[in-house]
Amino acid sequence: VQLQASGGGLVQDGGSLRLSCAASGRTFSNYGGLAWFRQAPGKERVFVAAFRKSGGYTYYSDSVKGRFTISRDNDKNTMYLQMNSLEPEDTAVYYCAAGNPILSSIRSARAYTTWGQGTLVTVSS
Repeated sequence: VQLQASGGGLVQDGGSLRLSCAASGRTFSNYGGLAWFRQAPGKERVFVAAFRKSGGYTYYSDSVKGRFTISRDNDKNTMYLQMNSLEPEDTAVYYCAAGNPILSSIRSARAYTTWGQGTLVTVSS
């Protein structure tokens, strides 16, 4: 499967963006977990949000909880990250990922086997 992330761009502090991640070659339904991670310049890649197929639960990092929403459209084989109330600290390259993580690893990048190429989000102050 290939993942194609899109939707990044330049937005002002307090603005919104919606990222998309389209899958080809294999459907998202084959994966137990879908996630978004981000990597700011000079920093390591960190967890942002995840969706677990079993139970349909969602998980968020403390820094984005209440502002970001992860979702997916099975018909379009696409997942999304709606980002509201963006802050300059949200500036990063955002990556989508798919895999079959166990619950205790749902926030770990190592638990995901398939990655998109990343899309840059820049929030200006």
